[in-house]
Amino acid sequence: MQTATKKYTREEYLALEEMSNEKHEFYQGEIFAMVGGTFRHSAIGLNITTALKIKLRGKSCQPTNSDMCVGTPSGLLTYPDASVFCGKLELSDNQRVLLNPVMIVEVLSPSTRHYDRGDKFTLYRSILTFCDYLLVDSEKVYIEHFRKIENNEWILHEYTDLSEKIYFNSINESLELKEIYENIEL
Repeated sequence: MQTATKKYTREEYLALEEMSNEKHEFYQGEIFAMVGGTFRHSAIGLNITTALKIKLRGKSCQPTNSDMCVGTPSGLLTYPDASVFCGKLELSDNQRVLLNPVMIVEVLSPSTRHYDRGDKFTLYRSILTFCDYLLVDSEKVYIEHFRKIENNEWILHEYTDLSEKIYFNSINESLELKEIYENIEL
């Protein structure tokens, strides 16, 4: 006989999250603890957010860091390593959940890489404004950039050379791999 798992409402999750010292993901009534990252994971996320902040200064797009929860129409509430919205900011739940990211960045860890590439990407794709998905490996120089084209089709570009640049249509800007991996020992 299986033990019943308690299901939470979105409101219960948000109330618990507001009081928690840790971040949790929410999906279909279940709450999942988010594991803390390594130094490399944190430093790569900071490099990306900082570079985006500088490049987008004075423009209509703005980056957020891993403290900003992103919500999907499919019901996922999670904290990507970075996200960018453009134009009018759309928030819900007392300004705690971003609804209109155009770009989402996940720094991959061994324990999350399959989820970030698979089910999480599927849930992110339910966000109508979402156009660029960046998956950054924290153990080697390897980046996957998924870019949405017409009819909800996605194209994958892979990058492995620090001299390469990644262009993002959604924000009309690019990042160099050497910016992303600056001061990171792999």
